[in-house]
Amino acid sequence: MRLALLPALIMLALAPQVQAQTPAPATAAADTPAKPLAVVNGKEIPALYGDIVKRDLAQNQPDSPQLDIRVRESLVNLELLSRLALDKGLDKEPHLAAAMDIRRKDMLAKAYLDDYVKTHPVAEEEIVAFYDKAKADPAPPEYRARHILVKTEAEAKKVIAELNKKAKFDTLAKKYSQDAGSAKNGGLLDWAAGDAYVKEFSDALAGLKKGETTKTPVKTQFGWHVIRLEDTRQAELPPLDAVRGEIVRQIQQQRIRDAITHARAGAKIE
Repeated sequence: MRLALLPALIMLALAPQVQAQTPAPATAAADTPAKPLAVVNGKEIPALYGDIVKRDLAQNQPDSPQLDIRVRESLVNLELLSRLALDKGLDKEPHLAAAMDIRRKDMLAKAYLDDYVKTHPVAEEEIVAFYDKAKADPAPPEYRARHILVKTEAEAKKVIAELNKKAKFDTLAKKYSQDAGSAKNGGLLDWAAGDAYVKEFSDALAGLKKGETTKTPVKTQFGWHVIRLEDTRQAELPPLDAVRGEIVRQIQQQRIRDAITHARAGAKIE
């Protein structure tokens, strides 16, 4: 389980490096208990804390003695500052206390769900059944479309008027479209299912036949579109091995929903 480290700790760890003479933590022998990373005012900072922090911080950094030093100093600073906060009673401040409680419960909830998924592994039979069901269900069509995106309805109507005068769609897309990604390709979009687009765009595509263009502008959250349907095809399900990982993830997500449903079913919620 990944632990979300406090932003303050991250900032401390990324502060300028301390002097080289600061001792790096020694590596404990396999048959002896790990020595504490540091002892601050008589309180030990377990080596495990350093491992956890370094695991997160080292994602984009090579493991090195310098990183060990920065992690150690970060945790020393964190221990000192958090102790001062406790001494002032800041942990009793309602908003801070609530935030710490929420963070603790969030981490416990994630740990429980991780454990639930781990103790309810996905069986091969489930993967095959999931795949077979997807294969049996009719796949939605995929569309190959062009569009011209403009800012106003008046601009879109002007484009439609020019198309009605036999102007080429791809030429107008390069000239007028605000969608830089497709404009350079004459407004051409990649093959995609209807649900890959916002509803207004998808509904307009579904109402077109191959080679047809929308007769009126289509308004979406992005602006005004003129849409042409180039072609359609029936989506093909990839081989099982190509989608096995995604199937496992979807079943695991269902496991999580089941765990939450079960927890709520046994609770008295008012």
